Amino acid sequence: MREPVKTAYGGAVPHSPDPISEAHRQWSLRWPDHADHMAAVTSVMRAQQLLLSRIEAVLKPYALTFAAYEALRLLAFTRTGTLPMGKMGTRLMVHPASVTNVIGRLERRGLVGRGPSSDDRRVVLATITPAGRELAEEATLALNEAGFGIAGLPAERAAEITAALRTVRDCAGDLG
Repeated sequence: MREPVKTAYGGAVPHSPDPISEAHRQWSLRWPDHADHMAAVTSVMRAQQLLLSRIEAVLKPYALTFAAYEALRLLAFTRTGTLPMGKMGTRLMVHPASVTNVIGRLERRGLVGRGPSSDDRRVVLATITPAGRELAEEATLALNEAGFGIAGLPAERAAEITAALRTVRDCAGDLG
């Protein structure tokens, strides 16, 4: 067994497995009849985690987190370059407080501006700046060039794997 991890306050906490393993363990205890489905779900989560780490590695030179990139991209590809902050949370599928933090960091870098709507003063709009639009386009180009494919994987095999992952996701959705 591993040694406990020391905290900044001098205490110690037992070593915990990575969050995906811990989620799988808890799900398997709660729904033992669906352990196979849970194993498939955690496999998909690991693939998503790997892809996210690759995406963040490409975004690192731009000093963007994935959430910040998604916010910029969302604003850059809207017709007006402006969205209400409340709608951004649902589009990015994150908590509204996270959107506020992300937009705040982008605003401090001069990539996004915030201001009240001319229609309704209670609505706060996030607006992309020309520098933000340029950075979003550069980062999108870098991500497209990265490709994230598996070397030597034929297109037919990639299609089979994608279909299998979709089936796993659909089955996991039936667990209620």
